[in-house]
Amino acid sequence: MSDSLNFISLYVQAECRDFYWVAIASSLFSKISLDTINTSQSLLREVLMVATIDTKVRWTQADLELLPDNGSRYEIIDGDLYVTRAPHWRHQRVLHRLGKALPERDSTNRAGEVLQTPGLIFAGEENAIPDLIWISNEKLIACEDQSGHFTAAPELVVEVLSQTAKDIDRDRQVKLKLYSRVGVQEYWIVDWQQQTVEIYRRSQARLVLEFTLYAEDDLTSPLFDGFSLKVASLFE
Repeated sequence: MSDSLNFISLYVQAECRDFYWVAIASSLFSKISLDTINTSQSLLREVLMVATIDTKVRWTQADLELLPDNGSRYEIIDGDLYVTRAPHWRHQRVLHRLGKALPERDSTNRAGEVLQTPGLIFAGEENAIPDLIWISNEKLIACEDQSGHFTAAPELVVEVLSQTAKDIDRDRQVKLKLYSRVGVQEYWIVDWQQQTVEIYRRSQARLVLEFTLYAEDDLTSPLFDGFSLKVASLFE
């Protein structure tokens, strides 16, 4: 094999970092004639394009058992691992106040529980830990697993935005898609820095943004008859 092809082969191995694709690359290069040297750059692009197909590491629930118990929050969404550290105290204060304000019964008079940071497991690659949920007792009993996690979507999920751009993107995009997909009825995103609450409600089988509430507004929900909360009270 020529020096040019040796270089390409080594480059592919360095880029792939995957024994399966290295084996394919090595097999491919062993069949290449010296006449292809002049087109090596084009060949390299084609091989790398093939080698990057579906090589993403996909995390599962079983992988979480191997991660250190160091106080971080581990979540798996669509096979991607998300790690969140302890939040700002103002973040926690919002959760405490909202948790106390949510009613014990919904608009159909079903009793429910308000829970902070519960484990939601929807499939082997879908493991979320929202900041706050309201879940009916009926659903709680039916979908609780042996570890005390829930295997079905709660009626309401609340996320309070963290301070990093990555965490904000996760709550507004990645988690929104997840909660929409699994059947959450309402999703509230609270921004304690901007003092706003984004309200997403289910419409035509997906969660859509209904409106954004500001400090002077009242927070209400069709899930809970008679429930009304001054948005400002979450942040004062």
